[in-house]
Amino acid sequence: RTDVSPLGAGALAGSSLPIDPEMTANSLGFSDIFKNSLDAVSDRDFVAEAIFVNSLLSVHLSRIGEELVLWSSEEFGFVEIDDAYTTGSSMLPQKKNPDIAELARGKAGRLIGNLTGLLTVMKGLPLTYNKDLQEDKEPLFDSFDTNRLVLTALTGLFDSVTFNEQKMTQAADKPFSTAVDLAEYLVQKGMPFREAHSLIGALVKISIENQKDFSKVVLEDDNFGPEVEDFFKSGVSIKRRISPGGSGLDAVELQKKQIKKQLEIQTSMLRS
Repeated sequence: RTDVSPLGAGALAGSSLPIDPEMTANSLGFSDIFKNSLDAVSDRDFVAEAIFVNSLLSVHLSRIGEELVLWSSEEFGFVEIDDAYTTGSSMLPQKKNPDIAELARGKAGRLIGNLTGLLTVMKGLPLTYNKDLQEDKEPLFDSFDTNRLVLTALTGLFDSVTFNEQKMTQAADKPFSTAVDLAEYLVQKGMPFREAHSLIGALVKISIENQKDFSKVVLEDDNFGPEVEDFFKSGVSIKRRISPGGSGLDAVELQKKQIKKQLEIQTSMLRS
């Protein structure tokens, strides 16, 4: 939408002079010219779309920020954020506040507000230019500036963050993490997934209510043989994820290669 020249539309209805919009567009490097002068003057779809893209990006950055807030908490302890990207607590001497992650999360509201504000301005305007459209500049520029700032800060954060693999492994190896694997094991033996789901859910309930180790509850059930003992070994549940696009080791390695290739293509497009 931004590769369309509006020159020649005039204030709203074109011109009685023998102008050549195509020549002007070609001279300035545009690939196309406007199709209707009224639309060319009044249209701000390209601004709304640009702000929407920024808003959607900020939503994703916000979710990353939320993960970092959770993962760096004492309850999770999955990551350690470098001191350069945290601040001290005004009260608790031992506490580090993940400010960059929290601000990445908070800025999303600002950009969503930019989009909502512009759409509200646009919704009641008659055709052609209205002074209201001056309100498109601030939210547009602010959206780009804000995301550029957040991306820069998060890049620095991730360059310095350290992951606690031991705690993450312990979390992934919790007994109930094998519940889906056990249900799929039963499916491979011919049991419908609905029944397998119900059966495993019942075994989980028994384990919780009786405070009994889940692996022992499973092995005492007649539907399982001794081979499922391996399901409870460290890392097995992750290794069993073999479907394309899943969270298994091989699938994730392929996803990393695909994302890297896509990033190289997009970077090349920006440079050109």
